This record gives sequence, C-alpha cells and structure tokens, in this order.
Amino acid sequence: MKTFKMGGVHPEENKISNEAPIEVMPVGSQVAVLMNQHLGAPATPVVQKGERVKVGQLIGEAQAFMCANVHSPVSGTVLKVDTCKDAFGQPKPAVYIAVEGDEWMEEIDRTAEVKRECALTAAEIVAKLKEKGVVGLGGATFPTHIKYSIPEGKKADYLVVNAAECEPYLTSDLRVMLEHAEEICVGISILRTALGGVKAYVGIESNKPQAISVMTQMAATFEGIEVVPLRVKYPQGAEKQLIQAVTGRRVPSGKLPIDAGCVVSNVGTCFAVYEAVQKNKPLIENILTVTGKELPSQHNYLVRIGTTYNEIIRHSIGELPETTGKVISGGTMMGKAVVNLDAPTVKGNASVLVIGEREARRQPETACIRCGKCMDACPMGLEPYLFSALVKGGRFEEARVHNILDCIECGCCFFSCPACKPLTDEIRLGKNKVRALMAAKK
Repeated sequence: MKTFKMGGVHPEENKISNEAPIEVMPVGSQVAVLMNQHLGAPATPVVQKGERVKVGQLIGEAQAFMCANVHSPVSGTVLKVDTCKDAFGQPKPAVYIAVEGDEWMEEIDRTAEVKRECALTAAEIVAKLKEKGVVGLGGATFPTHIKYSIPEGKKADYLVVNAAECEPYLTSDLRVMLEHAEEICVGISILRTALGGVKAYVGIESNKPQAISVMTQMAATFEGIEVVPLRVKYPQGAEKQLIQAVTGRRVPSGKLPIDAGCVVSNVGTCFAVYEAVQKNKPLIENILTVTGKELPSQHNYLVRIGTTYNEIIRHSIGELPETTGKVISGGTMMGKAVVNLDAPTVKGNASVLVIGEREARRQPETACIRCGKCMDACPMGLEPYLFSALVKGGRFEEARVHNILDCIECGCCFFSCPACKPLTDEIRLGKNKVRALMAAKK
C-alpha cells in the first residue's frame, strides 16, 4: 500500500471510540459563539443585544480577505456582544445567545433526502461556500472558499481528500464516512466541479477497513472519485505527506499544495460542503469524539458550535475521573491541552480527549545523545535537534535559513526522542520568533 517516503512514526492508535455511532448532543440554555473560528481575522458581529436570531442566521460577517462568516447555531435572543475566553484562556470576540426553542432559517433543508445533482458553476460553488462559512475541518480551519479560488497562473490537477485520520484516539472522520458516505461523495463531486472536474483521490489508512469498503462501494457510483488505501503511518494526514502518498508528487519547500497541482480537503469538510451547497446549511455544528482510556463510555457527537467542554463532559460521562491529567482538544500528537473547560467549542474542534495523570505526565528531559532519531522521524527531512539549539541560543535567522518554517509541528521528533526533549515546543516557539522577525523587516 501507498505511504509517504520520509520519516514518520507509529504511535499507539487507541481508536477505542470507533464503534460509537454519531449521537446528537442536546443544546444548552446559552451559547457563546466565537468570531474567530477560522484561520485569519475574526468575523465582524452583525447582531446587537436584544436581537432575535434563528438557527443558521448570519451573526458574524467576513470583512477581511482571510476570514469566514459565522452563523448562529441556536435560536434565541442575543444577550451581549463581548469577549469570551477560548479553550486556551485567550480572550476572543464573541456573541452570547440565550437559547429559546429551535427555530431554523427557512431556506435550510432539514430533510434526510440526499441530493446528488448540483447545477451550480464553479464560481457559484465558491460563493456558496463563502456565504455558509465553510472552513477546513482537518485542523487548520482554512476558509474553504479561499482554498478553491485558485490563483491566476496556478492549476489544480487533483483533489486529494484527507480521510487518513492518523491522530491517535480520533474517530469522528471514521464515523462520518460510515454514516454519510453518499453525502461525502456528493460533496467531493461538488469540489471537483469547483476545480474544473479534476480527479479526486480519497486517502484512507488501512486500519479502517470498513470505511475503505463503504467509501469504495459508494465512490463507484460517482464519476472521478477513487479510494486509495494507505499504509498506517503518522502523520499521513498532513497535507504534504498525503499528497506524496496518494499522487507521488512533492510540495516544494515554502510552497503550498497548489504548487504541486493539488488541493487537499478533509473528509469532514466534504460533508460540510454537501450540506452548505445542497441543503443551504451553514457550518454550525461538527462531529466531535469524546474518548479516553479511563472514561466509562466512548462517544461521537454531532455538536452545535458554542456548546462548552463542560456541557459535553457532563452529558457524556457525568464528571471527569479523579485520575484525569489533561483534557485535550485534538489527538495526543498535535492536540492542545484545554485550560478553560467553560470555553465554547468551535468549528474546528475534533475531540474532547481525557487522558489520565500517568499518560499525561512528561518524562524528565535529559541531555541530547546525538542519536539522530528526531531526524529519522521527521517527515519533512529537517533537523529538529539543530532547531532546538538555535532557538535556545536566540539564533532565529539561522533557524530560518535551515527551513524551520517547513516544520508541520507533527510531534514526531518529540515522540522519538529518547532524551524526552520538548523539541516540538521549542520549534513552535522558534517559528513564531522567525515570523515576527520577517514581519518586522517588511
């Protein structure tokens, strides 16, 4: 089976929630909807205190280039337009809404009928994705309408659908494939049209045989979609690694997938595209995994954005186990620890991962033994040990010259380091410093 050629590791998969079907999470009494649920500038609130809103109504408008619309996930009354601390303790602009009933915008089609035919042109599809606030659900939350507005002089040859879900513990992509394969394939067909009818490849790791079977059978009823089984290796779901595994092409250093003739979208994004284009439904909810070895039960939920982590925890497991070490948004490799459980969830959330104290505890850092394992593991062919030394020494220009910005922060170097050095953290700090220096020179 296919895979990427350089580096990679094999962390414990822990897909213990893969048999949990998607359940609908109840809506609470109030939500706080953040205005920056996407990469780029926050949306501008377009509602005021006391205003009544419906489910799917625009409440935050994209007024910058790198931005996405935000819609109300509930119906009710706007309590205030203020700031709200996000999951990592940072204050962000938000619209607070008191939930009153569940009244949806009239144009949203809530029937279960799957609509296959789409008569929209490429430009109309992109406009619809912008209108409905669709963003990438693979982690980066890049506004989808921008990704499919191909720059002049560039050309897409392939659409690569990321269904690898290589992060430990996460199973939301698996469940959406098993339960909504037809809708996903319609979404892929719509994105193919937006790119001029290119071939689409769906990359799925071989540890998901049922998803491979279901998606292969469904793809056979559509034109131009091929399912590609992949050998299990982390970080197969990273854009550049997935492109190489599926197409054999390599994205040049400092370039984007389109420079290799490819556009990559997550399988969950394809489902959101279907709902936006065929059902007029904005991106107001996503599928989120609640999992952990010490939890009494495992879940995959369809959650309205704005639902808090604490509300999800109380509904799914009652309360956190006493042995809880961390609650993580994402997987154990690239996820981040949540410091504010009263924070609202956003479009890009993939999980509420609860790990015990023993699993959460980092081993003490020791001296580098020059073993080179971090280099062997790096899927970008970089030198993590070198970046560590350069960042500690404040030599950020040298780090830039050695391509520190090519790091995808996958965590393979830290995972493989016998000295338990926090290489990913140091590199992330170094990248921020390098970007600040580059911005200062402009």
